[in-house]
Amino acid sequence: MAHTDIHSNWDAASYFKNLVEHNVLAQQQGYRFARVSGLQGLEDFIAQSQSSKAAVCVSDISPGYTDMNNTPHSRRVKTIFLMRRHAIDNMEARTRCMDELRELFRQMMSVLFKERTRLEQGVLYFDPRIQFTEIEQYFATGCACAYFQVAFDIYTDLVYRKEEWLSD
Repeated sequence: MAHTDIHSNWDAASYFKNLVEHNVLAQQQGYRFARVSGLQGLEDFIAQSQSSKAAVCVSDISPGYTDMNNTPHSRRVKTIFLMRRHAIDNMEARTRCMDELRELFRQMMSVLFKERTRLEQGVLYFDPRIQFTEIEQYFATGCACAYFQVAFDIYTDLVYRKEEWLSD
């Protein structure tokens, strides 16, 4: 029987979906939640969702690595995209949308900061540096877009188990 670590896949999509559903700013401004596959998935979402004026999208792609030194652990990185439509070629509207995205990011980080201790008790250790990146205005005409990545480490059981292998 293969050994699995129940903490190896933090469900970032459910976590951020819950934040969107319970955040006053997100609800007042009509943000919807979606799962996408990387930056291309965000582009596809924007192109196919003309009726969505604002969204928080979590990528299902999760780069990472396993560190075998001292206490073995794996790092996973989740990317969260924020998107807000505005009038095309209106820099003032774009600036207001970017300000809104920055504020939504701040509010989400305030919850993550508050819950960090609880999550770490569940053996999820977050990288305290979470960078917010604004995407150039030419990425999607009429949309302000940004993203941030949440990196977390989890203990990885690297004990060799003979029963997991057909032969030595």
